[in-house]
Amino acid sequence: MALGWGRAGSRALSTTTNITKVGVCGLGLMGHGIAQLSAAAGYQVVALDPSPAALDAGRARIVASLRKTLEKKAAKDPSLQVAEEEAAIMGRLSFVNDMADLGDCDLVVEAIKEDLDLKKSFYQELGGIAKPECILASNTSSLPITAMGVASNRPELFLGVHFFNPVQLMKLVEVVRTDSTAPEVFDTCTAWVRSLGKTPVSCKDTPGFIVNRLLVPYLVQAILMVERGDATIPDVDVSMQLGAGHPMGPLHLADYVGLDTMLSIMEGWSAAHPSEATFVVPRLLAAKVASGHLGRKTG
Repeated sequence: MALGWGRAGSRALSTTTNITKVGVCGLGLMGHGIAQLSAAAGYQVVALDPSPAALDAGRARIVASLRKTLEKKAAKDPSLQVAEEEAAIMGRLSFVNDMADLGDCDLVVEAIKEDLDLKKSFYQELGGIAKPECILASNTSSLPITAMGVASNRPELFLGVHFFNPVQLMKLVEVVRTDSTAPEVFDTCTAWVRSLGKTPVSCKDTPGFIVNRLLVPYLVQAILMVERGDATIPDVDVSMQLGAGHPMGPLHLADYVGLDTMLSIMEGWSAAHPSEATFVVPRLLAAKVASGHLGRKTG
């Protein structure tokens, strides 16, 4: 295929959805979880990554995660046959390197590197491969859905489905519609999300959707407080833990998210929306990333 991406028992389907075969593109942190949950819910899944090494790694992640999930269930229900259930779920997964194998999917979910130009190129190619009625969905956490829909040449069949990490555990999925998304497409994807055991929320195509639109500026404000010398890192974090009931402070969370990820998001938002006062890039954040201090991932 042309593109190489960065990293980045059956059941009766509900009458509210006509999705039976799901394609998942990119088997990294998010994609392998989406593929696993779709297969476990009874869908036939085409799991695609152009890199053979990434494809093998994604398969291994699914096997390990699925086995752990089934063993936990078996501890509560001794009648569950773990090996048989694992074989049935894995039997619904096809692992491929060629985009042509997505041709008969009803829904294709993209979970490749967070790079808008890369995603637009991907959708330009996929739009010519997927069958005319196939729904296309991006798992992006911050990039504009509308731009990708236009690139696909089927904007009425395009939307966002933003899962959270780890996919297998986090219950929320933001279902993001554009001005062009057909209502029945939105309803179909919302029903699919529910069929995976997730809680869908609806959002327009706004920067960061709901969660990140609220979360990222909050984290940035915490960094700005430290940058100005208003408070220390420990005092900012403990204040939000004990004063607001948050499980971790904003600076601890920023380290967990990744300072490079934070910087990339805020630089993109501030460039695209220069009049939005909350979209600012702290000098401290840029300096940390420039010096190689990215948070938890670098220690």
